[in-house]
Amino acid sequence: MKMHKIFDSRLAVIFLIPFFLGILSVFSFQPFNFTFINFLIIPSFFLILSYVKRKSKSVYRKKPYLKNLFLVGYLFGVGFFLSGVYWISHSLTYDEQFLYLIPFALILIPLFLGLFFGLGTLLMGPFITNNFTSILIFCSSLSFIDFLRSKILTGFPWNLWAYSWSWFPEVLQLLNYIGLFAFNLLSLTIFCLPLLLIFKKRKINLIIFFILSILFFSNYIYGSYKISTEEKIYNSINITNSNSLNIKIVSPNFDLKYNLNFADIEKLVQKLIRYSEPENNKNTIFIWPEGVFVGYELSEIKKLKNLFNKNFSDNQMIVFGINTRENISNNYYNSLVLVNNNLEVLYKYNKIKLVPFGEFLPFEKFLNKFGFKKITGGHGSFLKGEKQKNIIIDSFEVLPLICYEIIFPQLIQNKNFNLIFNISEDAWFGGSIGPYQHFAKAIFRAIESNTFVVRSANQGVSAFINHTGKVVKRLEPNETGNIELKIVNVNNNYKNKNDLIFFILLFTYTIIFFTLRNKL
Repeated sequence: MKMHKIFDSRLAVIFLIPFFLGILSVFSFQPFNFTFINFLIIPSFFLILSYVKRKSKSVYRKKPYLKNLFLVGYLFGVGFFLSGVYWISHSLTYDEQFLYLIPFALILIPLFLGLFFGLGTLLMGPFITNNFTSILIFCSSLSFIDFLRSKILTGFPWNLWAYSWSWFPEVLQLLNYIGLFAFNLLSLTIFCLPLLLIFKKRKINLIIFFILSILFFSNYIYGSYKISTEEKIYNSINITNSNSLNIKIVSPNFDLKYNLNFADIEKLVQKLIRYSEPENNKNTIFIWPEGVFVGYELSEIKKLKNLFNKNFSDNQMIVFGINTRENISNNYYNSLVLVNNNLEVLYKYNKIKLVPFGEFLPFEKFLNKFGFKKITGGHGSFLKGEKQKNIIIDSFEVLPLICYEIIFPQLIQNKNFNLIFNISEDAWFGGSIGPYQHFAKAIFRAIESNTFVVRSANQGVSAFINHTGKVVKRLEPNETGNIELKIVNVNNNYKNKNDLIFFILLFTYTIIFFTLRNKL
């Protein structure tokens, strides 16, 4: 088939090509990190929309114009989420009664999430022409739908285009000033640079191309300078017991198993202690991951008090994830606790961003009638915690984030803290790409908040991430053991307070489009 015949095929242009472009996008994210593939994918997506808009009145005249634009975006989105979040279905393999849902999870989740891209192309499609101002409205629409899906139905801000830079901290330093969604918009704009080389009005487009290229490389130079300067300042600080914490992250690499008896739990605790390698009388905070005591409550774990007391000193504390229950209300929570060597709870945080269907069942009373329940097993839905409250440890104010919460930038906004603890159970996703994508979000939270992130993940990436996004130490998903680091408390020049800059940029892009759409 000749090339022009392919592009005259509605099946190819509206269905197949966008779908495979969406599939291909997964390689720009962790663990692949082929970011520069987006310089092909995003421009191609734009050109298809432009082509379909021009041809809808002739070649595709039998189908409604707006429907064609919607389908291009929708099929792109389906491919994007099919390849990017297929690993969600792996969480259904741990309970036989959920196995039949795997095909539905693989298909229905992308089919639903693809609607966001369809909405975006429906909004922008009528305005798309081959000029620079159309790029602005194109990028604005894509970034706005990313913002929407981070908010609607509890939110799912996974694999925003900005996250494809997670391996490149020199480029990411702007995050601390402008926030995730503004950076996402600017990333999309940069990915569209190749379009300026093929549009008409070559002279003005070349000027814009070089200006944007210079700005991109200037940002890289600034980021390199900032990282170098910040690390020199940090390394020059005189470390004392009063301004530092010695932290040891433990990665047990446990298999995810339900219905364990108490003898099994005791063996798990013994392994955790062995992997922790506690040193007598050495001030240390041990960070264990979420999910190490699957299906057990804190009150039950306290029966192992003697094990903790025997192996840990009075000046040592342990952080871990555990189910907790309020005796009065009988409400269950997914919690992070800080305990001493007597298993006395010094701090407790109840997770406020719960995973739909995983930790709580929407419309639970209704769906229970049909035999549905949450994936994590045990009792009914967890109750959402009321608010975040910092853990106070010496001079540190620590913000706790449990697992999935690390993907939400709003959970670190407008808060005062100088360290983040993130515990996670990534065994749900097996040997897939999911744990790596999850880890990428932690890098962004470190830069946005200008603080260290201490992350302990079972069968995920455990790491110390410094305030510039550099991974200081890490353990891979299949590694068992611990990593240790003394973290110094520094003044937190936290600038990213909210999403105001994102909306300012959206407004600016829109004004430029409607003012100069016939001139650029």
